[in-house]
This record gives sequence, C-alpha cells and structure tokens, in this order.
Amino acid sequence: MKLRYFMMVCLFLMSAQQKVLFAKSNNDKLIAELNEAIQHKELYIKKKLADIEQLKGTLQQGGLTLEQQFQLNDKLYSEYKTFQYDAAFTYALKLQEIAQKLKDPLKINYAKLQLSFTLLSSGMYKESIDSLNSIKVKGLPNHLRTEYYVLMSRSFYELAAYNGDPYYLDLYNKKGNMYSDSAIALMSNKDLQYYFVKGIKDLKERKFEEAKVNFKLVLEKFHPNYREFAMTASSLASAYIESEEKEIATDLMIQAAIADIKSSTKEGVALAYVADLLYHQKHDEKAYLFIKEALNDANFYGAKLRLKHVSGILPIIEGNRLSTVEGQKNRLFTFTLVVSFLSLLVIIFAFIIFKQLKQLKLAGKKVTEANHKLQEANDRLQETNEILQATNNELLEANKIKEEYIGYSFNMYSDYLDKIEKIKKNIEKKLAIKNFDSIGQVLDSINMKKEREALYLSFDKIFIKLFPNFVPAFNSFFKEEDKYPLQADQPLDLDLRIFALIRIGISDHEQIARILEYSVRTIYNHKTKVKSKSLLSNEAFESKIMEIRAF
Repeated sequence: MKLRYFMMVCLFLMSAQQKVLFAKSNNDKLIAELNEAIQHKELYIKKKLADIEQLKGTLQQGGLTLEQQFQLNDKLYSEYKTFQYDAAFTYALKLQEIAQKLKDPLKINYAKLQLSFTLLSSGMYKESIDSLNSIKVKGLPNHLRTEYYVLMSRSFYELAAYNGDPYYLDLYNKKGNMYSDSAIALMSNKDLQYYFVKGIKDLKERKFEEAKVNFKLVLEKFHPNYREFAMTASSLASAYIESEEKEIATDLMIQAAIADIKSSTKEGVALAYVADLLYHQKHDEKAYLFIKEALNDANFYGAKLRLKHVSGILPIIEGNRLSTVEGQKNRLFTFTLVVSFLSLLVIIFAFIIFKQLKQLKLAGKKVTEANHKLQEANDRLQETNEILQATNNELLEANKIKEEYIGYSFNMYSDYLDKIEKIKKNIEKKLAIKNFDSIGQVLDSINMKKEREALYLSFDKIFIKLFPNFVPAFNSFFKEEDKYPLQADQPLDLDLRIFALIRIGISDHEQIARILEYSVRTIYNHKTKVKSKSLLSNEAFESKIMEIRAF
C-alpha cells in the first residue's frame, strides 16, 4: 500500500513538472505552423527546382538572341540568389559576360548590382563594396541608382555588425545612413521599399518606435510576398528585441522563418534567431531542432558567413541540452535509489532505469564528441576570420595610401601643367611681337631648385598626413642622442625621406636616388649610417619600418 502511494506521488510530481514546462511556451500555435512548414519544405524546394529546370531547358534550346539569353540568365539568377550561393555567383558572372557582349552600359551595371548582392549575402563585404564602387552611378536610371544605394547602405550596416569595434561600428553605420538617405530621396512614399529602408535606418539609429511604425506599414499596407514579409518581420522583431519585448519578437521571427521556408530561402537567418530566442526562453528541445534545421539551410546555401553564424549558436544550445540531460540522469538515479528500498519490484524497475541511463550516457558522449568537432570547426573558422581581418586591414591601409598619393600626384601634375601653360603663353606672346631677347628671361625665371624643394615639401606633407606617427616610431629605434628632432611643418631631412620612401614601397636604391637627385652610393651610405646607429639589427630595421602603421 505504501509503495503504491509513493509511486502515485512520484507520477503526480512528474506530471506537474511537465505541465509547468509546457506553460512556459506562449508561441505553441506559431511553433506548430513552423514545424508543419519544415515538414513540407521539400515540396517548396521541389517546386522551385522545377521552375529552375524549366528555365534551364528553355536556355539550352539554342537559337536565342543575346537579349533573350540575358533575360533567361537573369531569371535563373533570381531563383538562385537566396537559394544557393555558388549557382547565384555563377549566373551573376554570366550576366556580366552577356552584358559585355551586348555593350549595354545599363545591363553591365545591372549585372554588377546582382553580383554585389550575392557577394554581400555571402559575407564578402570588401568584394561587394569593390564591385559597387566599380559602377558609374551618374547616368543610371532611378531604379538602378536606388538599388545601388540600398546595397551600399546594407554593405556598411552589415560590415558594422560584423566588425563590432565601437569606432568602426559608428563609422560604418554613418556611411550606411548616408546611402540610405540617398536611396530614400529617390523613392516614392507609395512604395514598400521606401518604408522598409526608412525602418532599417531607424533601427540603426536606435529609433526603435519609429522603426516599428515603418515596418508595420510594410506588413499592413503593401501585402508583401514571402521574401519581403520575412525580411520585414525579422527586422521588426529586431526592434522589439531592442525594446525588451521578447514574446512579440519571437512571434514575428517565427513568422519570418515560416515565410523563408515557403519561399525556399536558404540565405535567411530568421530560423537561427528563432532557435536563439527559444533557447533564452528555456525551450531547449525546440531550440535544438530549429538550430539543426538552420544549419542544414546554411550548408545548402553554401556561404561561410551564414554557416559561421549558425555554428556560433549551435554549441551553446547543444551544450545546454547536454546539461539538461545530465540533470535528468541525476534525478532518475536518486529516484531509483529511494524506490529500491521498498521492494523487489522496485529493484527490477531500477534495473530498467539503469539500462536507460547507460543509453543516455552513450548519447551524451556522442553529443559531446559532436560538440568538440563543431568547436574545432568553429576555431578554424575563427582563425580564418582573423587572417581575413588582418588582410583586410592591410588592404584598407594600402588603398588609403594609394588614394592619397593619386590625389597628390594629380594636384602636382595640375600645378605643373598650369605653370607650363603660363610659360607657353608668355613665350608665344614674346614670339608674336618678335621680342626674342626676353624669351631667355622667361626661361631664366624658372628656378628648378626651388621647384624640386616644393616637390619634396609636398611629399613630406602628404606622407606625414598618412603616417602621423612615423617620426616618433622611427625615433624609438635610436638612443636619445641619435634621434631625429622634427618640428611641426618642418620638412623631412634626407635620412627620414629615404625611409619614408621605403615605407610606401619604394625600396630600390636607383629609384630612390633618381627621386631625391642623389647618387646611388650616397643613398646607400645614408642608409648604412642610419642602420648602424639603430638599436635594432640591420636585418630587423627595415621590417620594423614597414610595421609602422598609417593613420
């Protein structure tokens, strides 16, 4: 009788615990819809693939004009752009190839915009911005200019989120806002995109209430398609997350994930965010199922950034799930010990539980091994990301140096052309009046030494602008008595100027001698003299010079 009573109490407590856990979910209806959409996702993919095959069949028939080929490849690109990265990239390149054959500037720029979108979706931000910068915006029709500005704004917004550094976050967001303003200026307030772009800008400026108003207008007024709905609903969810309204945010993010599935969008991140939100609401099992589905989508789409984003969430959810399993194991073991004292029947029951515990331990071991593998993959991705970041920083510095020196060169060439033009006109005037004697005076007025000094001074100014810390860093390689004092606006001396040229990539002795109007031996002797006074070894000195950073 006591045993029966004890068993009833235990079953009651377990039942009550399940009810409490179930009561935590306020999104059951939407989650059921999401599960149903996942179950039917192969049907949506099958339909999409059928549309793709039909387009490919038409393209393979032959006898098509270049214009028809362009249109069909554009449709295939549209099918793949959020579905599969490699195919989208291939068709974007194909569009560029056909546009070049057509020699149609509008189509060439249109194809570049499509390639930029694909690069951006894969997380290749520098390549995306480079592609966009190659487009000549002037002369584009309004709809292409609008698309250009929207892609530019999105590139800088995503670059800001990816970089994370407070300084660059603010800098990139400001650039994104600037391009958003340019796009909005070209749009009509009767268009869906007008309110979506305004909402994104409000979100980046932390104007969350204004962002909500704009995103709600898109959803309520414009009847967006699945893709537009998913983008808007997930953006609106982000505004609610920032406002600490997690329940509403979860509902919206689930709806966005459903729309992504129905439109066969593999590039979307809504499902991963759903898993993250549910995880923080203690719905571990649901979060685990959805993050695995998101990982499948990221693998299918094939872009490293999407895979990295999902892989960053998965170990957290899986680790917490393992912890839950371990907790359940401990509770079951305690329960078995108590019941084992009551009767032989309970001992048999404990034996069954023990077998289940072994299975749980085996499952836990497999989960741990999988987690380790995922962590190793994540570490490799992190290493790759650090290498890419370092490379990106070097490219940014090199590009800035090139931009500054190109501008400097153009200014100098312009000044010299102006001077030559003035001399030419003066000589022509003297020739016209046959005043040959005064031509020599005009030529004598040209002071080549003064011109060279002005040239060197201009070089010094632009170099110090690019490398404001060069002289202090250079001096740190010497004893106090051997340092090179340099006052504000004072030109560089010969030693500093030689190593300034080396820092910007001019290391050949003959080239340096030609630029500075000295012999190769003089340049070599000055370099040797400077290195001999340095605290560094000769081998390390120039390496340290190249490590001095710009800006």
